[in-house]
Amino acid sequence: MSHARKNARSLARAALGASALAALLALSAAGATTAAAKTLAKVNGVEITDDDLKLAMEDLGAAVPRQLEGKARETYVLDFLIDEQLVVQKAQADKLAETPEFAKKLAYLRDKALMETLLGDVAQKAATEAAIKQAYDEAAKNQKQETEYHAHHILVPTEEEAKAALKRVKGGEDFGKVATELSKDPGAKGGDLGWFTKDRMVPEFGDAAAKMAPGQISDPIKTQFGWHIVKLDEKRPKVFPPLDQVKDQVARYVVQKAQSELVMKLRDGSKIERADQPAEGSPGAKPAEGAKPADPAKKK
Repeated sequence: MSHARKNARSLARAALGASALAALLALSAAGATTAAAKTLAKVNGVEITDDDLKLAMEDLGAAVPRQLEGKARETYVLDFLIDEQLVVQKAQADKLAETPEFAKKLAYLRDKALMETLLGDVAQKAATEAAIKQAYDEAAKNQKQETEYHAHHILVPTEEEAKAALKRVKGGEDFGKVATELSKDPGAKGGDLGWFTKDRMVPEFGDAAAKMAPGQISDPIKTQFGWHIVKLDEKRPKVFPPLDQVKDQVARYVVQKAQSELVMKLRDGSKIERADQPAEGSPGAKPAEGAKPADPAKKK
């Protein structure tokens, strides 16, 4: 079996349960293509077009390995579509399209596709440059004043080891060199923690850093991770990132907010009855819980 074939079979397994309405509807219109569609492959006479490939790539998304790009990504998905069509044809031969189970699944996928189409339309209309700029300005305005700290640290298991490390750096040895030799924090090269706010660290560490002056080296500090020696390099007011750095995050916030508001509006104007709880609006019913989009002010 070719490498591409193996990849397609892996992708087929990963894609089980994904929305495949386009492929299901093709059962009743096999071989039909749009005038502009380009045929990429034929499976027992059934054409797979570039339109099919585009839909599949959008639908499968994260199921396609990230390392595949460009032509390799298209080849991977096309191989999946070929295998899918082989399975579809076998299902047709077995008359599975005539079963009640298939009808239920098709109805579910139709509803899901309609929902996604409407929410996609809402997203497209909501994510205007003006709306993104307004959301960004509001987030920047509401950002609380915080201080950022840049520090190095040495993390060791015991207080004795921390005191020994402190003695070395206070004796004139380079802090980064000692950290490289002794520190048990693999994520901080040379002990460098980069920039952080107090709330991003465990309380003992954050409190200590907030009380230090640039250039100061702490006494041993105990946290749940062990014993730390901290050297504070710099501190500065936290600066809100420019729009061009967070535009995608703000756009997602704007879209999620618009979609959430639509769903809540539809809920408010509808009668919803559930067997597992009282109907909305009746005595004892709990208010509907809407998914709230993340505040872009908290994004970096």
